[in-house]
Amino acid sequence: MSQFFQIHPDNPQARLVRQAVEIVQGGGVIVYPTDSAYALGCHLGDRAALDRIRRIRKLDDGHNFTLVCRDLSEIATYARVDNGVYRLLKHVTPGPYTFILPATSEVPRRLKHPKRKTVGLRVPENNIAQALLADLGEPMMSVTLIMPGDEFPLIDPYDIRETLQHEVDLVIDGGFCGMEPTTVVDLVDESPVIIRVGKGDPAPFAD
Repeated sequence: MSQFFQIHPDNPQARLVRQAVEIVQGGGVIVYPTDSAYALGCHLGDRAALDRIRRIRKLDDGHNFTLVCRDLSEIATYARVDNGVYRLLKHVTPGPYTFILPATSEVPRRLKHPKRKTVGLRVPENNIAQALLADLGEPMMSVTLIMPGDEFPLIDPYDIRETLQHEVDLVIDGGFCGMEPTTVVDLVDESPVIIRVGKGDPAPFAD
């Protein structure tokens, strides 16, 4: 049976944030709010938790997980970013974007694209997500909470708890956070490529 925390979206309670982070550090899978939709998250190095998320979402081994980072300094640890890309990222983060970038050796091999050696990274503009990442001190592995066969993410924390109470360790109720996924931008080559248009405005990446 999963735990259920109601965390204030503007002023997250430090005690509950710490308890949530302890669950992640202990190998748990959590549901938490972001600036685009609710997401499933787990510890960066935890393969068993990663496999649990794959089972919940019915994902194959080729599905790219995203490293959700607190800020750009963390992105630079896990991805190779030149000055031009860094300036672009600084302009649009935090925000509802996922960036495909060349992965560094810090990224576990199972999280990289098997052929391109890339990784998805993002910096969310959500107080609860930011508080979790600050306490954790490193990125979380994440995917959007879209159940198999559904077109859109789950948006109601109570529905989420009812659906996943035996599948996850914690559901965080952070209020309504939307149902539109992130805009995905491939920044591997010289010109940005919009992979998916979502909540984030694609205009900054237009030629």
